[in-house]
Amino acid sequence: MNMDYGLHQHQSMKLVMTTELRQAITMLQFSTQDLTDYLHEQQLENPLIEIRDPVMYEEVTRRETADSFRQLDRNSGQKRQETNVTALDYLTEPEEGLKDHLLHQIRMMDAENETKQVMTYLALSLNENGYLEHGTDVYAQELNVLEKRTEHALQMLQTLDPPGIAARNLTECLMIQLTQLATKDPLAEAVVADHLDQLAERQFKKIAKALDVGVEDVEAVADFLKTLNPKPGASFHSEPAEYVAPDVHVIDVNGSLHVKLAENHLPKLTMNKQYEQLLSDGGSEVAHYMKQKHEQFQWLKKSIRQRQETILKVTEAIVRHQEAFFLHGAEYLNPLNLKTIAEELDIHESTVSRATSKKYVQSPRGLYELKYFFKSGIAGSDGTGDSADKIKVNMKRLIDEEEKKKPLSDQKLAELLALKEIHVSRRTVAKYREELSIPSSSKRKRFS
Repeated sequence: MNMDYGLHQHQSMKLVMTTELRQAITMLQFSTQDLTDYLHEQQLENPLIEIRDPVMYEEVTRRETADSFRQLDRNSGQKRQETNVTALDYLTEPEEGLKDHLLHQIRMMDAENETKQVMTYLALSLNENGYLEHGTDVYAQELNVLEKRTEHALQMLQTLDPPGIAARNLTECLMIQLTQLATKDPLAEAVVADHLDQLAERQFKKIAKALDVGVEDVEAVADFLKTLNPKPGASFHSEPAEYVAPDVHVIDVNGSLHVKLAENHLPKLTMNKQYEQLLSDGGSEVAHYMKQKHEQFQWLKKSIRQRQETILKVTEAIVRHQEAFFLHGAEYLNPLNLKTIAEELDIHESTVSRATSKKYVQSPRGLYELKYFFKSGIAGSDGTGDSADKIKVNMKRLIDEEEKKKPLSDQKLAELLALKEIHVSRRTVAKYREELSIPSSSKRKRFS
């Protein structure tokens, strides 16, 4: 029976959907965990099937992440970038989780990969309120890096949204938020820095006397500080992290990208030897039953192999189209659609969709769902265009480099982007700016 459900198109206009073909198509769509569960279900129905489960990533700890990080300097003959991602990248949060929100911003930053790694480690160390529970010396020791590098990474992490994130105490949390205001408030900073305990006790007169200001000024500061967020992480989704294992690896070896299946995450199917001998028991009813189960077993193994081959071929095609992204970062992400990959591989779009749904690729740039690379963008007159992430990265870079007394308007950003051959409207700039949680130019303006 021909089971090439994914890699070839057929001339026939009509396809008989057999149980086996339906099984193969379903397995292609499964995530690694879904496939594992499905195989265990099949084992209950087929005595010939034996399963050896892989080591699951629930066992991955931050300590192992630190160990992986320390391995960066031990590799030889390959670029350091090849090992830029570690076990920490197997951690994913539910949609709009705090850590997911931070990791997305870190990926978009224009910073050294090692600094971004330390930032990622710190982000994954935050408690549910968005605080770090230890000093930078502790994290530096865990990562085996200089505390100076860890402190620098923390300072960069503290510039991200939400304001006040990654503080080590309430005073630092509020000070971070105050320093990010468009207009400086020296009195508020002085109260937070030296009189927070007295403020909690509403000892306004003592504070006013110590700072040589009026009581009404201190009361105004107290009212203002109530508008700040003492728990910047609490407003995000608080479900525990999920662990996902990559289905495929993209490895950068001296600027050459190599794609490899991560098959060690899948259960291994073997035949139960105790039952195998019953296959040769002549024409008995038991032998007939075991022959059916043997055929099902062989089909199951073939379906798994076909699934893996399809995922590999689709990933290789994606890498060919997104090579610049994997080598240089998010600003080089190109617009890509399912149809392009389907036509290139001579398969159906639905096959590409199934092969990329809930499948993850581990790369020098981090862990991504394969569907991530099918990004919409802004089409150009020649049919090409720029991905949303590429536009956002360039926008953020312009805003980071702007003169704070004269921040760039959305229209000016659109004009500067056009000089980079990125043509977007002012409205699109405003939309992406809001998605990046960057305030308008009037709110970014600073007077000192």
